[in-house]
Amino acid sequence: MGTDHPGSVTVLLILVCLLVSPAVAAPGDVTVISTAVDPPVLMPGDAGTVTVVVQNTGPSTVPLGGARLYDDGVVPASNPYPSVGDIGAGINRTFTFAVRADAPDGTYYPRFSLDLRENGTLSHPVPVRVDDTPLQASVAGRPDVFSEGRTAAINVLVGNPRPNAASGVQVTPQGTGFTVTPTGAFIGALPADGSATVLFNLTPTAETNVTFRVVWHNGINTHTADLALPVTFGDDTRQADPVITNVEVVTVGDIYRATGDISNAGLESARSVLVTPGAPATPTDPFRVYVVGTLDPDDISSFEVTFRADADVMEVPLVVEYRDDDGNRYTATRWVSVENRTGEETGDARIPVPAAVAVVLFVAAGSAVLWYIRGRRR
Repeated sequence: MGTDHPGSVTVLLILVCLLVSPAVAAPGDVTVISTAVDPPVLMPGDAGTVTVVVQNTGPSTVPLGGARLYDDGVVPASNPYPSVGDIGAGINRTFTFAVRADAPDGTYYPRFSLDLRENGTLSHPVPVRVDDTPLQASVAGRPDVFSEGRTAAINVLVGNPRPNAASGVQVTPQGTGFTVTPTGAFIGALPADGSATVLFNLTPTAETNVTFRVVWHNGINTHTADLALPVTFGDDTRQADPVITNVEVVTVGDIYRATGDISNAGLESARSVLVTPGAPATPTDPFRVYVVGTLDPDDISSFEVTFRADADVMEVPLVVEYRDDDGNRYTATRWVSVENRTGEETGDARIPVPAAVAVVLFVAAGSAVLWYIRGRRR
């Protein structure tokens, strides 16, 4: 028998090792199959996440080292994957990195890096967009002028000019010198290039500034946008304008009766119109208050009120109370003279003071003439 050659044994051992060793996947077998950024578009300073999904498309397990994200436009908050382990054949692995945008508007490419150990490094850029555009608010409807105590309808339009949707959108009026309903309005999600209108009923008690604050979310980040509305008072050229005319005051016993006409010279209806005498007059029966009701523009109605007043009172006010369509209360006053009042032809009517004086003088003069004539006859 011959002796085996040592070189032949070595070659045989190498061939055996190659046959029993597991196959190693090539670097191209592990690949990035998707990336995502949440929120899709960041604002400077926003916190968000970058997610990368990789897959082993090869037939064998691939050992992995660490995974990290290199900053560009966004800064990773931490390095959560110092060691990954193996990824089996056909298996997906997801990597999520918390980041913060620290760059101005633009598109950036932070680089995802995955250590494949013996097979090198997988590197993949992730596009991240940064846009500082906020939501916009504007006044879509308001009255021409504001009046103290009068409710005004304010329409606020909120638009989203951003390239991505905003969530949790709400509008809240802020400030002093007014009451408002509702105290806040919730819009919710607002898509890119979308808009929504909310209505507020504002009742100012003083000239002021109303700030409509728009609060919204971009991912987990809260942002605000303010809309300032100056509220200054002016004359409303359309509101109701009750006018009293043709007033006549007469005496009936110990009371006064005032009659006349009331018309609406404004462009809006006057509702729940009442006419009543004001101080120093004292309203009395039978017509303490005269209810006119509704006066539409250019309408006219008669009225009658009764009152008492002291003898030294020369004028009394006739007070008109009315409301607008929103229920706001207004008053208007017309002063009328009672100095030259006349009595009605009734049995108990009082004689006016000047007439009484004239009667006394006439009687006195007649008595004097009669006395003189009688004296001449003696």
